[in-house]
Amino acid sequence: MTEAKPLEDLTYRVIGAAMRVHDTLGPGLKEPAYQKALPLEMEAAGLSFEAERPVEESIDGTGTGACPYRRHRPRRGNPLWLPWLVVEEKAFPHLLTEEEIAQVITYLCATGLGVGLLLNFGRRRLEYKWIFPPKNVERWWERMNRYLRRPKETLSVNPLSHPLTDP
Repeated sequence: MTEAKPLEDLTYRVIGAAMRVHDTLGPGLKEPAYQKALPLEMEAAGLSFEAERPVEESIDGTGTGACPYRRHRPRRGNPLWLPWLVVEEKAFPHLLTEEEIAQVITYLCATGLGVGLLLNFGRRRLEYKWIFPPKNVERWWERMNRYLRRPKETLSVNPLSHPLTDP
């Protein structure tokens, strides 16, 4: 059996659980409804996962404490983490865009996982995409650095000397 076969089976089982949730709830609900239902369906299918996983990342060697795309504290809607797989849920009435795909690629680059599943429950039919990390992760981070918020450097405008550092 090849290494890809277990991962392929795992992704199909997750998609099957997502289809059952979509068939039961239908489209049109807010994202948190699907974020509560999918873990329940995955547990019923015998899939083990983590609902929250801290992801440590750095920008130019400085630890940020979390992935750089998180500009707020973690929320209930974090992705689901399985072995070698991250699952991100959305509930958009529109087709998935490159921004949503980029979010999953960022998860993959930050964690080193092999594949991501992006699920959209907001359409008439469940939309799902397999997403793989880029071959050159360093180039991806260079590209993403344009979009990351960084604190501005503050320069002192006080002309007085500092009592602890200046004689």
